[in-house]
Amino acid sequence: MDTGHIKSFVTETEIEERRKRRQEEWEKVRNSDEPESCPDETDQWDGKTLYQRLQEVKEAKDLEFEEQFKFKNMIYKGLDDDEAKFLSNVSQQRAEVDRQRRETEKKFLEECRVSLKCSI
Repeated sequence: MDTGHIKSFVTETEIEERRKRRQEEWEKVRNSDEPESCPDETDQWDGKTLYQRLQEVKEAKDLEFEEQFKFKNMIYKGLDDDEAKFLSNVSQQRAEVDRQRRETEKKFLEECRVSLKCSI
């Protein structure tokens, strides 16, 4: 199978030749306040194809996305004291409103009964 122009193996000799050329080029353009040795290449050859690199990036992003939605991150931690007090107060207020409503209804029904007895 012909791989075309894709080169998947780089010899140590080729790497050394590249370093020497880069060092020579660096010495030509280097200022006196810069280091004598050439800075390292930021994109070192790791022997992986572009497809393999992109797959690794995609897998890392997928794992990060899945981590956001894992069950362990969604565990309910309970209420703290302030929240519990607030909910207790809300419950008490609702109970008081319900009690007042029942009393009002009871008074109204009693008034209706009295008015019905008077009219008969």
